[in-house]
Amino acid sequence: MSVMNFQAYEQVEKAMMDFVEQSFMKAPFLTTLQNGGYTERQIQYFAVQYSYYSRHFPRVLGAAIAAMAPFSHWWIPLADNLWDEAGRGEPGKAHDHLYMTFLQSVAPDLAMDALTKLPQMPMADAVRRAIDTFLQFFREATPLEAMAAVGLGSELFAGRVMGAIGKGFRHPAYQKGQGIQTLFWDCHADEHEPRHYQLCKAILLEHVNLESLSVYYDIGVKIAGSEATMYHQLHEDMLLLT
Repeated sequence: MSVMNFQAYEQVEKAMMDFVEQSFMKAPFLTTLQNGGYTERQIQYFAVQYSYYSRHFPRVLGAAIAAMAPFSHWWIPLADNLWDEAGRGEPGKAHDHLYMTFLQSVAPDLAMDALTKLPQMPMADAVRRAIDTFLQFFREATPLEAMAAVGLGSELFAGRVMGAIGKGFRHPAYQKGQGIQTLFWDCHADEHEPRHYQLCKAILLEHVNLESLSVYYDIGVKIAGSEATMYHQLHEDMLLLT
């Protein structure tokens, strides 16, 4: 249980963003990326590994929906998020398609499986652990815990982090040939994630009390911390590449 004394939901949001500032924005992965400090091989490794994380995120949302209360106003916000992953039915707008434009701009000669379109490079343990943490959490979570995990543990800050990653990849050090396509990152920062968070927040606000505020924060830190650990471990993997 959190030792922080929360009196209002806005204090939880601020505490979470303080956590994000230290665990994401000032952590080695983002600071190195934004300083242009990675080699071409290193950013290709990241692009491949994040492709696995992105591909599995619809499974995460599906698991969260399964953990929701059987009322439409609980599961519809997450279903809306999942529909965004599918590009809302518009050809070429599905997030796996958008991500492919980024991946191919970073690694145009990447070997891909002809049937699955998956990279032949295996998934890193760091990515697998982050996905498994999410999925295992939802197997045991109450509906309110699951909503806090999606809202405060991901959507609250996803736009900021993904926007920072997109900005990092626009550093002059990485712009060779036709440059890196950052639409996947930019659309999350500009539109998708902020709206997803507001839908989750509306449910969380219906159940606010002093006890729930601490629970919200603890869950947010647990889930966000898992993702932050993934970035840090990928950073360490990248440093081993010459």
